[in-house]
Amino acid sequence: MPPPADRPLRTPTEQFEETARIHAREEQGAWLEFVNGRTRPKARTDGNRGIAVEWLTRGALAHRPELWLHPAQGLKAQPCRSDRVRADGALAPGEAFARQGEWVDPEPVLMVAEITAYDPETDRCSREEKPAVYAATGIPVYLLVDREARESIVRSRPRGARYAEVRTVPFGERLFLPSPVGMAFDTRRLKDCAPRPRASPYSAGPPRPAGECGGPVRGRWSVSAPPVPPPSPGAGRR
Repeated sequence: MPPPADRPLRTPTEQFEETARIHAREEQGAWLEFVNGRTRPKARTDGNRGIAVEWLTRGALAHRPELWLHPAQGLKAQPCRSDRVRADGALAPGEAFARQGEWVDPEPVLMVAEITAYDPETDRCSREEKPAVYAATGIPVYLLVDREARESIVRSRPRGARYAEVRTVPFGERLFLPSPVGMAFDTRRLKDCAPRPRASPYSAGPPRPAGECGGPVRGRWSVSAPPVPPPSPGAGRR
């Protein structure tokens, strides 16, 4: 059925924006992004991912107070600005996005940051698709905080749809963000937002004393006999 004459045809990007607005009103578990012409879910920030965002924000303010890490910032992406991505953090001047809507022009952005979410689709997109998207958009630096791998990956010097330089820094080591960011961070704080290895429930622990639950006992149905009370004074006398 053709659209009414008074309703202009909408581009896929415009259709996505309307879908994302409806989804945001009805669903609280995820955002939507429009990456490489496809709608993709993005897990919302949880408490541990928030630690990483806070760490970056405080570090940026300490080094360059004129900048701000805009959290969960919607960006227009790709050279033609047809994609819509929501970075966990976009480093830009404080008033860079004034008088813009939900999806802003990425021109003032010096760096984008993504933090893995333990959500397969979100993390796959952050690791595999977004490096090319951010490079093609012209974002100078892309920082991926990979909580599962316990490392940060810094990509810089965009060349077309790829970054010419890629450096990996394990959590706990000093992280340098190159120009135009020009900051150095102590990444020990990131260990607080990474998973801790859990002991196997089947691992052998120290032996328990006899009588405790699961401890060694004698005999199949062995139980401890109650103690015999001492004889009362005068017992056995007549």
